[in-house]
Amino acid sequence: MKRTLIVFAKFPQIGRVKTRLAKGLGSAAALAFYRGTLAATLAKTRGGPWQTVLCVAPDAARRVSRVWPPGVAREGQGRGDLGQRMARSLAGRTGPTVIVGGDIPEMQGRDIAAAFAALGGADIVFGPAADGGYWLVGVRSGRFAAHLFDRVRWSSEYALADTLANAPRARVAKLRVLADIDTAEDWRSWQKRVKA
Repeated sequence: MKRTLIVFAKFPQIGRVKTRLAKGLGSAAALAFYRGTLAATLAKTRGGPWQTVLCVAPDAARRVSRVWPPGVAREGQGRGDLGQRMARSLAGRTGPTVIVGGDIPEMQGRDIAAAFAALGGADIVFGPAADGGYWLVGVRSGRFAAHLFDRVRWSSEYALADTLANAPRARVAKLRVLADIDTAEDWRSWQKRVKA
């Protein structure tokens, strides 16, 4: 069965990416972090037994080839909040599909492999984030995503709990807890872990 890894990404431009991080680190540093982490994410996850797709915003950015690595399929995220965009990206896919963002520097290729392995017995898999959200979500097939992201309080400590509440009968698996880097405090904590 075809496996698909979807990497959600925004066009890497000052003012478009990591705006909360930019408040504490500065716009140029936040952009450099985003570009570097997105490139590392794609390098770590390419070549696995799955197809990698970049799902980009805004939609027109999928045609700007100079900013994306060659050989990776690209599609637009479309309109709506994060949940609407993820649901649309998962809809209609018949095989196991996993979504990650480009701002999880500690994620490894083995985490993606673990997510697909988990979907052998689970309907939905999450990579919980330290802040109450999640850095990865995957479904055994697109039908499990129909209402998965309804009424989720995004960018809050309730994001994972809200999403889980939308799937009370699903078999759910969870991966290791990782930190997404949204603020300068997140970035400093990550730097301490890297240097430890």
